[in-house]
Amino acid sequence: MISPTLPKNEQERLRAVKSYNLLDTLPEQDFDNITALVASICDVPISLVTLLDADRNFLKSHYGIPFNESPRDISFCGHAILDESNIFIVEDARKDKRFKDNPLVTEQGAIFYAGVRLINPQGFPLGTLCVFDVKPRTLDSKQKKTLLALAHQVMNLFEERKKNKQLELLQKELQNKNEELKNFAGVISHDMKMPLANMILTADILKAKYSDQLDTQAQKYISYLKQSSFTLSDYISGLLAHYESDKLTSGSHETFDLNQLLEEIVDLLNIDIDCEINFPEDNLELSCNRAALEQILLNLIGNSLKYNDKEKIVIDMTCTKIDDVYRFVLSDNGMGIPKEKQSEIFDLFTTVGNLDRNGKKGHGIGLSTVQNLVKGMGGEISVSSELGKRTTFEFTFK
Repeated sequence: MISPTLPKNEQERLRAVKSYNLLDTLPEQDFDNITALVASICDVPISLVTLLDADRNFLKSHYGIPFNESPRDISFCGHAILDESNIFIVEDARKDKRFKDNPLVTEQGAIFYAGVRLINPQGFPLGTLCVFDVKPRTLDSKQKKTLLALAHQVMNLFEERKKNKQLELLQKELQNKNEELKNFAGVISHDMKMPLANMILTADILKAKYSDQLDTQAQKYISYLKQSSFTLSDYISGLLAHYESDKLTSGSHETFDLNQLLEEIVDLLNIDIDCEINFPEDNLELSCNRAALEQILLNLIGNSLKYNDKEKIVIDMTCTKIDDVYRFVLSDNGMGIPKEKQSEIFDLFTTVGNLDRNGKKGHGIGLSTVQNLVKGMGGEISVSSELGKRTTFEFTFK
């Protein structure tokens, strides 16, 4: 018997084998289907998918034998990965000096062997798709083509699982990073609230106590400081709401009257301009996450009020129920959204660029939060708009 030698690039090859995370894994139906098919087509009792580790031959799939590994120094596959031909074939191992005293031959009765190397995209042979028989024989051309084709399929499965594993790890890493970002945003937001409140209060005290000692320009600076503090406070509140939107959508369902919710929202908005808000004609009784829907409508109606340059604001709403899905449509006669901006307005920190009716610029958080809430409720949201005339938001949820 002659034990197989090691490839010249054995360390790099071993790293490639381990990169697939398949060593010592449980059987999988996809691989077992292939070995069963190969055994049937080649008319052999044993078919294997193997991976050559440092000192063993790990059998990812083993058809016809009860064990899942064997010593590398007696393996046929150790020789096969060194062979440059398409298929490594041993017709009668008893007559081959490399195998005639091999325990697999003398004790297990392995006489015939045919193996195709499993070569990864970087050119490293990881193992084989192989067959054994207990008698001397050959393979016909159809059997050889099948063995080659299915070896290629095994390698595709290896690659697919490796990519899926990498995607899972990346997804987990992104989730961890996102959680860290949420925690950071929460801490920063809460920590900044008090200093901002102090700045606003200090500005009011300065203006009230020292107004007679301040010239017009100084009073403007104080007003600007107060307004900037309010703007930053709104920005922080929006950011905090965005990163806590997933918590909001995890709330329980409630059954409630839609128009009553809308009336409460209108009261919260404290509208002091000429505005006509038309509720849905049919007052539905909804069963869903009330808090999340309230936040969605507060944002959308609030935007319709802010980004409107008409003397009289008109907001129309409809709500219909089809099977277990609610469909909301909210339209206004506002400034509109440029066509080239409509595809990105739900992205965090993206703004249209328009100033609202009070001359303020948006922070690009509200609509991103709305989209998160809608998706968290199992729905979708879209927008259509005509610049200077109207904007319509349509969203669904379960």
